[in-house]
Amino acid sequence: MTYETALEKIHSLLTFGSRPGLDRMRELLRRLGDPQDKLKYIHVAGTNGKGSVCAVLSAVLRRAGYKTGLFISPYITDFRERIQINNRMISRETLARAVSETFPVVEQLRAEGTIITEFEYVNALEFYIHANENCDIVVLETGMGGLLDCTNVILPPLCSVITTIGLDHTAVLGDTIEKIAEQKCGIIKRGSFAVSSRQDERAMRVIKSTAEELDIPLVTSDSVSIQNASLSLEGSTFEANGLKLSLPLAGAHQIENAATALAAVFALRERGAMNIPDSAVIKGCAEAVNPARLELLCKDPVVLLDGAHNPNGIAALKEAIAEFLPGKKITCVMGMLADKDVDSSIALLNGVFERVFTVPVNNPRAMTPEALAQKFASACADATSFDSAERAFDKALELAKAEDGAVIICGSLYLAGEIRPYIIRKISETIDKYK
Repeated sequence: MTYETALEKIHSLLTFGSRPGLDRMRELLRRLGDPQDKLKYIHVAGTNGKGSVCAVLSAVLRRAGYKTGLFISPYITDFRERIQINNRMISRETLARAVSETFPVVEQLRAEGTIITEFEYVNALEFYIHANENCDIVVLETGMGGLLDCTNVILPPLCSVITTIGLDHTAVLGDTIEKIAEQKCGIIKRGSFAVSSRQDERAMRVIKSTAEELDIPLVTSDSVSIQNASLSLEGSTFEANGLKLSLPLAGAHQIENAATALAAVFALRERGAMNIPDSAVIKGCAEAVNPARLELLCKDPVVLLDGAHNPNGIAALKEAIAEFLPGKKITCVMGMLADKDVDSSIALLNGVFERVFTVPVNNPRAMTPEALAQKFASACADATSFDSAERAFDKALELAKAEDGAVIICGSLYLAGEIRPYIIRKISETIDKYK
């Protein structure tokens, strides 16, 4: 089977399940030999910050000498970003071979009346590949929620990590912080321990209650002493428990994400579960990469790509704009999915941008550029819809160069994935690309 055929097989499956529950996932894995039971995990759930926390954890563990699997969702530009080993995408051959060996099971289940969704199958592929590659540890990011997420079929992990919880996927997870927190806390298991980022007090109450009910320790990011932080668009430097660290992820929120990851690392080390020297922490933090999260693609003019798509993410973006781009005329290129909290996100950005170019996103759940521009009229007097993200970016870049301004692309990780290769190519053609 070729790589292209493998991707066709994967994408031929239904995107979403027709009914809740993990029974289909468990049956699929049972027929594949329960590969998930052959691995050790750090399981990560939350609304914002999951990808960055996973990036830091994976880089540190690799530097500590562990063969480290990584599973993330969604990918930005290449499907194989979702399944990595030692911070490298698996090869095309590895994916094609795994699909060739496992897809017949999906077809057999279908013949029996059990429909496996794309998300379920991709999760199963991750377990299958990481088990076959004999990974020592897997950093496992949930897709949505936690309790009923496809990843939540594993035995108790070494630890469960809950990043910042906010309102997102409310139609599925619940319409209050407490309900969403309950779903996220579904990954916390007896026989392990839990780690949490700083939280809204409502979310923290649920997390603490879950840990107490399961009689397991709860470690928070506040357990890591952060001092002497210095921020720039190129990343941050700071001290964590006395270690001088460099993090190539921009924004104050990324220091909190790093503190969350380090809280897990230090707790695992103190409990004797893993051997992670200080040198691995230092080198790993310096190598953590998470594309499309306040990613600086060009310095002059500034071009930032950010996948912020909910109020928490937008708030972090707004804070970064105030910190790094005060007084700049900013052109925003934005596309959003209609099922996100668009109104709250726009309200947070009131008066932030000189102009907004709304664009389509290649997703059936996308809001039309015209509808998004109409909504944005209350927050920005100059809101214009475009029929192409590329054309919108070209115009935004032209304006930024003319007025010594900046370009920010945000609103959806799907949009970020679509336009990132084009932006990099465009910048390399016209400006010295930031490296």
